[in-house]
Amino acid sequence: MQVSFLPYVVGIAGGTGSGKSTLSERIRQALPGEVALIRHDNYYRDQKHLPFSERVKVNYDHPLAFETDLLIQHLDELRQGRSIYMPEYDFTQHVRKAEEVLVEPKRIILVEGILVLENAELRERLDLRIYVDTDSDTRILRRLVRDINERQRTLESVIEQYLRTVKPMHEQFVEPSKRYADIIVPEGGQNQVAIDMIVAKLKAVSAT
Repeated sequence: MQVSFLPYVVGIAGGTGSGKSTLSERIRQALPGEVALIRHDNYYRDQKHLPFSERVKVNYDHPLAFETDLLIQHLDELRQGRSIYMPEYDFTQHVRKAEEVLVEPKRIILVEGILVLENAELRERLDLRIYVDTDSDTRILRRLVRDINERQRTLESVIEQYLRTVKPMHEQFVEPSKRYADIIVPEGGQNQVAIDMIVAKLKAVSAT
């Protein structure tokens, strides 16, 4: 699929449970058919070479846990008007799924994930950089609910992981990346004023 337009690429970063995914979905709903969404989480490295007991010990909040080079390659393909097959990840088993997701180039490309603004090569490809800034207590509570309900984790395992890797990696990598943001959005998908401003900007871009 070849296209004649140059996509406008938006990066949405922020801590775990900050509301990045909700913000991304709100933008996509406001611009039906205009948005392609790439989630950095889909590019977690496959851990199938490890026994499950070792997989759960991997630091999934460190930049090296992601195959960001592949994400950048896929983003370049989309920016050149070519479709890609985005990997899918099984968060219950910590492995890549056999299935892949076809993503076609659109006027707007959203790239969402905790470390989207941390990587310099990735930042260079973003036309707009957004950081979702949400209180840490709210974020951990949201993560608890998500990981227990959607990823079959126990309360104890979520708390242990948060203290062992999530919180220190947030302080080392995620929070410092906020300085690269063009826009800082408090409360993510709950901030209607910010959503309206971002959507208005993207509608103007899409119309050109």
